[in-house]
Amino acid sequence: MRDDLEKKFQTKVIINILFSLVISILVETLLLSNFSMFSGLHIINRENDTLLIRGNGSDLVVILILLVFGIGIFALSFWILQRKSFEYIDDILLAIKKISAGDLNTNIDVKGDNEFSEIAASINKMAEEIRVLMESERHNEKSKNEMITNIAHDLRTPLTSILGYLDLINKRDLSEETKKEYLKIVYEKSKKLQDLIESLFSFTKTNSSKLVLKIEKIDIIKLLCQLMEEFYPNFENKGITCSVNTNEDSCVIDGDGTLLARLFDNLINNAIKYGADGKRIDIKISVEKKIVKIAVINYGKVIPANELPLIFGKFYRVDQARNSNTGGTGLGLAIAKNITELHHGIIDVSSDLSGTIFSVTLPKELDVERENFKRTE
Repeated sequence: MRDDLEKKFQTKVIINILFSLVISILVETLLLSNFSMFSGLHIINRENDTLLIRGNGSDLVVILILLVFGIGIFALSFWILQRKSFEYIDDILLAIKKISAGDLNTNIDVKGDNEFSEIAASINKMAEEIRVLMESERHNEKSKNEMITNIAHDLRTPLTSILGYLDLINKRDLSEETKKEYLKIVYEKSKKLQDLIESLFSFTKTNSSKLVLKIEKIDIIKLLCQLMEEFYPNFENKGITCSVNTNEDSCVIDGDGTLLARLFDNLINNAIKYGADGKRIDIKISVEKKIVKIAVINYGKVIPANELPLIFGKFYRVDQARNSNTGGTGLGLAIAKNITELHHGIIDVSSDLSGTIFSVTLPKELDVERENFKRTE
């Protein structure tokens, strides 16, 4: 492609040179014929068609002038023919100066099909990539700042309570019953701190590009049934009924068992916290040829449509759920999303009056030759 464009441009330049040369020769011939009528120059046409010019010394000056004039005619003709290219080069240079000055919204019109148009297209692409990169950096910086703010908030709240109750126990003469009550509160707040730190560690780990997945054969249906059994005390405590519906009795997929367990643990926990009002949680498993789809459904409050695109963000919690009844670190769904993507799957959410559905689609087989996969026997 590049060679073709280069040949086209070179051909165009050569044609313009030849065309300019023809114009200058014609103009020179016309002028020379006219000048010979009024000067001492004589053009002699011999039998062999050879042109001879004779004249005195002053006439040779005229010849030199005509020669210079011919060169000027050639240059002017060539410039006229190449003017658009020269103007295009000026536009490209001006755009480069603007981009180097920080104006990344600069765009060059791609004209024609030559090397200059290819340069213009490349500069536009470069400016767009730099603009996207800078926007991504700004977004990451904003996310980082929000993350630090949220971490500080979520650490400070239970820590303030812990310090406050410990100070009361230390400075006041309290009854044993009151001390036990305060120590119970301190213990619960400490557990929240521990959960937050563990969630932060899990999020950092699953968000790392250096994480190596230990791939093994896992019966995903068996895994989900086992998780539901482990959550049974929580269901009983909240008065929630649960069910697992599947179109197959067994489905073996490639995956990291520990991470997949964490993925669905987070989704079920989320369903218990925010769907307890619905008193029911359903897990639907649909096994297809190359993929398996798992839907975790709760029937609690509907998530507003404008909240749905943000729900997998770090530390994001819907406003009505950010209270002492639900708690949570705001990292569970972000971790679930990371684990799903590490397994080359897709996670999605929808919410309406018929229920809130977290849908996970996973491939049955993974390419173990990939950098972040390690097959375990």
